[in-house]
Amino acid sequence: MNKASNHAFVNQLLVYTLVMICFSGSIGLGTVWLRHQISLTANATKVLDARIADVERRINETTTVIETEQDPTVLKRRNVELRLGLVQPSQAQIVQIAGDPVMRLAAKRNRGLFTDGVVSAAISLPPVAGLAP
Repeated sequence: MNKASNHAFVNQLLVYTLVMICFSGSIGLGTVWLRHQISLTANATKVLDARIADVERRINETTTVIETEQDPTVLKRRNVELRLGLVQPSQAQIVQIAGDPVMRLAAKRNRGLFTDGVVSAAISLPPVAGLAP
C-alpha cells in the first residue's frame, strides 16, 4: 500500500508540475504577444508622426509661397508681365466698414431667410420660357 501511495503522490506532483509549466508558459506567451503589439503600435505611431511632420512642412512651404506671391511688388510685377492692366483703386472707391465684414455679409445674405416675403416672392415668379411647369 505504501508503494501505491508514493506513486499517487508522484503522479499528483507530476500533474501539478505540468500544469504550472503550462500556466507559466501561457503567461510568457501572453507577455511576448503584448510586447509585440506594443512594438506594432509604436511603429505605427512613428509612421503617423513622420506623415504629420511632412504635411506640416508642406503647409509651411505653401504658406511661404503664398505670402511671397502676395507681396505688393510681386503683384505689380505680375501685372506688368501678364499685361493685365490692373490699377490701384482710388480713395473714392474705397469704403471703410466698421465691424466684422464677415458677419455683416452673412447678415446681409440671410436677412430675408425666415420671412414670409421670400416664400411669396418665390411662388409668384413668372414662368421661364421654354420650360414646362
